Amino acid sequence: MRILLAILFLALLSPAASAGDGNLARTPPMGWNSWNQFNCRISDKLIRRTADEMASNGMRDAGYVYLTIDDCWQGQRDASGVLHPSDKFPDMKALGDYIHGKGLKFGIYSSPGPTTCMGRPGSLDHEEQDAKMFADWGVDYLKYDWCGARKLYKIEDMPRLYSKMHDALRRTGRPIVYSLCQYGWGGVWTWGASAGGNLWRTTEDISASFESIAHRGFAQSGLEQYAGPGHWNDPDMLEVGNGDLTLEENRFHISLWSMLAAPLIAGNDLVSMDDEILGVLTNREVLAIDQDALGKQARRIKQTGPMSIWLKPLADGSYAVGFFSTSERELAGSIALQELGLPRKASVRDLWAKRDLGVVNDKLEATPPRHGVVLLKVTPLR
Repeated sequence: MRILLAILFLALLSPAASAGDGNLARTPPMGWNSWNQFNCRISDKLIRRTADEMASNGMRDAGYVYLTIDDCWQGQRDASGVLHPSDKFPDMKALGDYIHGKGLKFGIYSSPGPTTCMGRPGSLDHEEQDAKMFADWGVDYLKYDWCGARKLYKIEDMPRLYSKMHDALRRTGRPIVYSLCQYGWGGVWTWGASAGGNLWRTTEDISASFESIAHRGFAQSGLEQYAGPGHWNDPDMLEVGNGDLTLEENRFHISLWSMLAAPLIAGNDLVSMDDEILGVLTNREVLAIDQDALGKQARRIKQTGPMSIWLKPLADGSYAVGFFSTSERELAGSIALQELGLPRKASVRDLWAKRDLGVVNDKLEATPPRHGVVLLKVTPLR
């Protein structure tokens, strides 16, 4: 009996275990979310069309499985407090079944406040009711956005309010990945797991500009101790394929997120997406860095002007090394293997060129293009 009690006590001390869902999100969640491209211009038809594309274009098979409907799906609550979807979503249970039938998982959005960012009904005082409804619909992922709560509550109230919905989700008995969307306020990385979060936003909202992407990605430096299987730092969703981003900027974006072990939640129009963007989103060698079972977030090892070099240990004993350049021109960079803490001899593979570079001695050299990246897999040799 004493041994059993000791085991239970130690389990409670684990952040992932205290969330009650440590088996969820063992690698960073991958999927698609409606907000970045469509905002409130969403409907049952759009979501079904997106599910069809994810299932047929290779994204699902590459790991993008969570299809999340963001803000504006809500209609009104009735006299019993039941939240009904808008007319654009006539049957959420049927929609969830359709998503599942495509081999995908169903994500939904709400807020701990009385309203969402767009003024739709939030879940305040209806946490149990909404959680049960989500579970009945077959929801697998909840994005919970602080937006509607900030006029009523202080930042220090966040852990309590996020825990309240987590507890309601857990009582449904359905495993639901829990995404805390609160813009990095209140040092969420220090309490997000204990409030039940599987991922938590560490930044303000992203936009489809290179400056926004680089700023939010590089801001993760120093947060690596808080990321790991079941609980991840989230610098916000991907803008790959949106705005006027160049091919190299899109590669920079997904490479940096993959090095950071960040959730990879696409948000572009999958129907109009060209093969170039699909290739960026589905490069299996790059995605493997993000999804590595060791679950380590990369560390920034060196910064020289606009060149930033990051290192991520991988489960097979190799390392991912990223040369990220914010320069307005092609820029050469180098780093000694010893600076990376590695032996002086290693084999190297370029993950975007998809070719082996052979054995290097003493140092790594790379020349990223303008606003670009060279992403390498480095295997130490003794």
